[in-house]
Amino acid sequence: MSSYNELIKNFEKVRSYIHDFYIYGFKTREQYDKKSLRSYDDERRRIESWLGEYVKSNRSDEGKNIFISIDSRDVTCNPLYKIWKAKSFTDRDITLHFIIFDILCKANISHTIVEIMEIIDEEYLYNFCEPIFFDESTVRKKLNEYCDEGLIIKEKLNKKVIYRRSEDICIDDLYDVLIYFSEVLPCGVIGSFLLDRINYSKEIFSFKHHFITGSIDSEVLLNIFLAIREKKVINFFNNSRNNSDKKRIHVLPLEVFISVQDGKQCLLGYNIDFETIKSFRIDNISDVQFEEVDLRFDEFKNELNEMKKSMWGVSVSPLKNKNETVEFTIKVKQSEKHIVRRLMREKRIGVVKEIDNCTYQFFASVYNSGELMPWIRTFICRIVDIHFSNPIIDKRFKNDLKKMYEMYEIKN
Repeated sequence: MSSYNELIKNFEKVRSYIHDFYIYGFKTREQYDKKSLRSYDDERRRIESWLGEYVKSNRSDEGKNIFISIDSRDVTCNPLYKIWKAKSFTDRDITLHFIIFDILCKANISHTIVEIMEIIDEEYLYNFCEPIFFDESTVRKKLNEYCDEGLIIKEKLNKKVIYRRSEDICIDDLYDVLIYFSEVLPCGVIGSFLLDRINYSKEIFSFKHHFITGSIDSEVLLNIFLAIREKKVINFFNNSRNNSDKKRIHVLPLEVFISVQDGKQCLLGYNIDFETIKSFRIDNISDVQFEEVDLRFDEFKNELNEMKKSMWGVSVSPLKNKNETVEFTIKVKQSEKHIVRRLMREKRIGVVKEIDNCTYQFFASVYNSGELMPWIRTFICRIVDIHFSNPIIDKRFKNDLKKMYEMYEIKN
């Protein structure tokens, strides 16, 4: 029988399976061709150990489908955060971890590496039945890792390097802020880790639209934010499901767009290879690596800011040399002013003109008018006139409407 470990070393591997089980989903064991069947079983059981109550299955002619089913309206805390808290470690790693933080138990206690080594040998390892030995290089490396994380501070004192624990910060009064941050803002998993330090039980927020899947892209998103702050070029794999040619893309990241309608996260950046600003879905990005600082960052950021004046979504360049226009007119009843308020609230870069008390006209000039179609459909029963300058989009919209009429046997 194959064995598996609930803990993980490579988060990207688990992220791939979560995408397939939850976001894309509904593949049988036999249909899953990325890895071996044994790997499929191991990863399935690992995910079940974290998300057991949300793992569902059904049977079809093709076989048994395993998938994750979460009603985001019923969860106040993102269950996918459990995955981030299952990092693997060796026995020696965890032993050294607790020894170091026991030695440096308070912020006012400091020691050199030589002193720490002596304390480890004399006070911690002398009584083990089986001899355990940590060399100075290993301990120094571990201390420097914690320095990078901000858990330990390294200082120079009288030509000696000393290590001490950083000051503890009381976050008990930040509970409301942290619970909101952890569920709503990018990289909310950081807030979830901080909440683990607080003894809390209150559920003070509930969410009508709770986009939880972006949490598994938090590491990628964090690296992108760091690169933007430092104005650095990054390279990464763009794992598009429509493109099997996996190669590294070199991009200067400029801004991250997050949809409030579906939670989709996209990177807008200058593609070094194609010399143009493009968008990339963050859930397709993997293995982000940093490169050099690009002094043209401000220039391209200003260019993107100008583009945003014609962007409805994340399409950053027109198919032709001019923008596409969209224009539609809606008619509402006197009792339906909430429709008008929604139109005003969601118009983005568009303009709304009042024709009379019941008639309103929307107009927008955009790079890609096709991006507006899902939104426009939400007003469909009140639209009395519509026109797209792009004849392809215009025809597609009207054909979709015609098919709907046929489906419901409505004569138009």
